[in-house]
Parts: sequence; C-alpha cells; structure tokens
Amino acid sequence: MVKLRRMTKTIVLALFALSTGLPAARAQTSEDVKGLRRDIDAVRDSLKVIQNELETIKKLLQERPAAAPPQAPAFRETTLKLDGAPTLGSKTAKVALVEFSDYQCPFCQRHVQQTHPQLFKEYIETGKVRYIFRDFPLESIHPAAFKAAEAARCGGDQGKYFEMHHQLFTNQRALTPPDLEAHAKTVGLDEAKFKTCLDSGKHAANVKADLAEGRRVGVSGTPGFLVGLTESNGSAVKAVKFINGAQPYANFKETLDVLLQTAK
Repeated sequence: MVKLRRMTKTIVLALFALSTGLPAARAQTSEDVKGLRRDIDAVRDSLKVIQNELETIKKLLQERPAAAPPQAPAFRETTLKLDGAPTLGSKTAKVALVEFSDYQCPFCQRHVQQTHPQLFKEYIETGKVRYIFRDFPLESIHPAAFKAAEAARCGGDQGKYFEMHHQLFTNQRALTPPDLEAHAKTVGLDEAKFKTCLDSGKHAANVKADLAEGRRVGVSGTPGFLVGLTESNGSAVKAVKFINGAQPYANFKETLDVLLQTAK
C-alpha cells in the first residue's frame, strides 16, 4: 500500500510538471522518467490483477445459490369472537377485516394514513365490509402504546372511540399521560371522566385480552390483519387469510374482492 501511494505521488508530480508546460529535462532527469515508466507499468499490472480478482469474486457470488427466505408458519383458518370490539361499517356485512394494531407503531400509522382511507371509502362506508379494530401494543419497544390503547377505549365510553383513535395515530409522538388528557380535550371528551377512566386502568384487562387473542391466531407484529366471513349473528369472524404488515391498498382489494364474490 505504501509503495502504491509512492508511485501514485510520482505519477501526479510528473503530470503536474507536464501540465505546467515545463520541459521534461527541467522536471525530471532521464533516469527519473525511466523509473516513472516502471512505476506506471507496475501500477497497470497491479490494477489488472485486482480487476481479475474482482471478476472472479463476482462470478462466485453470481453462482452462489440464493438463501431461501425464512418461511412463516402457515396460516390456519380460525374463528375470532368480536365481544365488544370497536367496529366500523355495516354489522350485517358478510366480509370482515380485523386489524391488530399498536398506537406507537410507525407502520400502523402509515396504514391508517395511506391505506385505511381508501378501504373505508370503497368497502367499509359502502357496507361491503365490516372493520374491527383490536389492540396489540408491543410494550417492549413501544412503552406508551398500552396506555394509549386504554385511552382510546376510555374515549369509547363517551361514544368517541374512533375520534380518539385517529387523534392518537395523528399525534403518535405525543402519548404520555398528560398528552392523552390533552387529546381527550381536543376530541371533546369530558376531561374529568376520561382521567378517572384512564387512571383506574378500567380497560387494561380488555387490552390484555386482545393481546392474548392476537397471539392465539398467530399475530406477532403490527399491523396484522385477518380477513374472513362473519357468522350469521355477527358475533364472530371466520378468518381465512392473514395479511402481514402495512401492505398496499391493492393487496387488500384483491383479497376482499375474492371474499365478497365467495360470500355471494
């Protein structure tokens, strides 16, 4: 490496001398020029060796078989009870979309802001699909998510679950207890009742029940979606497909359209 640097410096000095228009004799002696040529030849040979080695490495990498991606456990059809879960859309819709989510999860926020509005307009608002939200706070990485889930449910006690739900996702970086109280005021909740509800941990057991249900059906990260057909009385969903992560709208559309056709 030191020798290569020395040769490079010599080449640069020679080029500088030539570029300034100085006669070669004034810049370097004939012996220096001969030495420079030897150095240039040596650099050229070294570059050829390096190039050949890079080509060999490239060929080996291309011939190396690609590692198989880890296989997720196969999803098994399962039934989820809805037991008081917050819902949107027609209760008589034959197709249901169940979301397990975390208020502090950036991917969940992206789904809420980019994909959910399209789903709401095309499927939920039109009565084709029933949407069910379930809590799945990942406390190990999102320490504020559990209390935020309780806060949304406290908003639900006053008939404003989804108003609080959207307020929390919109302000994902502000989920401390004082922040939650401020959000409650913003959406028009009775502040005293909200604070009493939040401080008492009234809905902690409900959030834990959602977590347990999510784990039972194979949810391990957020957001996670189960799509299926509702039972005749609307109290449960027979999930037939799992959609993992904040997927594009087209992925949901394809699945929902197939199920809607099946439901007919």
